[in-house]
Amino acid sequence: MSGTSISVAEATLKEIESAHAVNDDQLWTLHFIFGKNFEGATRIVDQRGIKRITAEPSGRVIFQVTGESRRKDQYVCFPENFCACYSFFYDVVNRGEQLCCKHQIAVRLATSLGACIEVKVSDEELALLLCKI
Repeated sequence: MSGTSISVAEATLKEIESAHAVNDDQLWTLHFIFGKNFEGATRIVDQRGIKRITAEPSGRVIFQVTGESRRKDQYVCFPENFCACYSFFYDVVNRGEQLCCKHQIAVRLATSLGACIEVKVSDEELALLLCKI
């Protein structure tokens, strides 16, 4: 994938964020760029599977995404550069076949739509969450 694809995806997500809504053209564009990962991401967003966890008093933010498997695994995700899921390491890092995993796309989409579940924790609780990665 090229830098152009990333730029188009970023611009589309900014449009969605400014309107807090998504239209068919935007859905088509994101599906064209991300393929099957976008389909999984939309299912995760529809099921309200993204938590935006804010630590206090530091204000640090991480995202926790519920996977689609029967086990409903929880993945710590930084949408710009990391997800704790297997697909991130295999498809994105190792093989370079995807720009990002479906969990990263889900976080970006949910953030743009204002569809994250907001959770506040202490800095200590956040540190414990991050130790489990």
